[in-house]
Amino acid sequence: HRYSVILLNLYCPLCADALRDPVTIPCGDTYCLECIKIYWDQFDHMGVYSCPQCRATFTPRPVLRRNLPDVNHEPRRQLPELMPFPYMHRESYCDFCVGRRNKAVKSCLMCLAYYCETHVKPHYESSTFKRHKLVDETGHLDRKICPHHEKGLELFCRSDQMCICVLCTVREHRGHNIASAEEERIEKQKILVVTQSEVQYIIQERMKELQELKHNVDVLKSGAQRAQAESDKTFHEMLQAVERWKAEINQMIMANMQAAMGQADGYVERLEQEIMELQRRDAELRQILETEDNIHFLQVPAVLINPQFSFGEMSKTAIDMKEHLDDICKKELSKISKTVPSRADLQEPKTRADFLRYSCKMTFDPNTAYKELVMSDGNQKVTRKKTVHFYPDHPERFDGFSQVLCKEPLSGFRFYWEAEWTGEFSIGVAYRSISRKGKNSHSLLVRR
Repeated sequence: HRYSVILLNLYCPLCADALRDPVTIPCGDTYCLECIKIYWDQFDHMGVYSCPQCRATFTPRPVLRRNLPDVNHEPRRQLPELMPFPYMHRESYCDFCVGRRNKAVKSCLMCLAYYCETHVKPHYESSTFKRHKLVDETGHLDRKICPHHEKGLELFCRSDQMCICVLCTVREHRGHNIASAEEERIEKQKILVVTQSEVQYIIQERMKELQELKHNVDVLKSGAQRAQAESDKTFHEMLQAVERWKAEINQMIMANMQAAMGQADGYVERLEQEIMELQRRDAELRQILETEDNIHFLQVPAVLINPQFSFGEMSKTAIDMKEHLDDICKKELSKISKTVPSRADLQEPKTRADFLRYSCKMTFDPNTAYKELVMSDGNQKVTRKKTVHFYPDHPERFDGFSQVLCKEPLSGFRFYWEAEWTGEFSIGVAYRSISRKGKNSHSLLVRR
């Protein structure tokens, strides 16, 4: 068997490749910077982030910082040995070569052996091997052997949905619905062909929707660009108009200032003349003060003082223009904001056809199934039986409640699925980090 042993200080557990820009999260596990960012992005809507390995949770999202370049230090801990990759192709070598073994090109399901190009020829040329079944070499011939009887797997038990050998029909699968592997493949292939046709039809529909959406986005972008260009042009013209108004007001202020200065100069000249006249009369007043004639004293004229010129009206005019311009901008922006639809205005689905637009295919995860639950129909059907079903130990398996999770994570805007049932059942929704061990509130699904 080929096992993938990933060392913490050399490989990323998410991409199974050498670490690129390694970062260590608070629990101590190390990942590629880009890998852990992409993994955590799908949980942004929940606000709770977890370690893909030890399932430790973090709130808020931890800040990621690159580790120092030295990644060859002794790791804090070594990951446990992972499960083998059963469906991955591996190279095998001929079982009949002497000395240096050649690469196998075929394997025989009757002989249960690998053959190179030279040693496979008798299977084609001799009538002795006429009934033998040759298949392309995949490196997993051991998976085609019954683990209980060491015989080739040639039959399929439809009752238990598993491949079996001839001897299995005598004891373990006695009385079950048995078919040959070829017959079962034909039946399942028919289903897969129908499913593939449905998938291809859905792909075509989604492609049409995608093209329409892209077209609408292009129209929206071009409309927004035109509106932005018109807005820029309008505000440019407004700024030019404001600059003209500013220049005109400044010109008016200067003109009025010059007129006021001219008037002030006239006042100065007149006041200087009056001062000279008053100084001349001061001498006369001294004489008048000395007179004893009261009537003559009371007839002395008073000196007039001219009022100051004010620019208050000019300043008030500029302030009024500014307030008027602000009112116009606020009113126009209010009109524009009323034409933009909010997200709350989007129509909610009401009919089943509306909901089916958000439908998603769900399959059960055998690694999470309780020991009394049995999967069938491509892991889309689950049945509870009184007899305990053998499952290998797995950290994600429920051991306290009769529960099973789906493989597909629900991360996005909206999802819809339908379920058929008989007997007692419950459907729940849970985070991926739900506890799988024990019988308590932490491992019980929230029922709906």
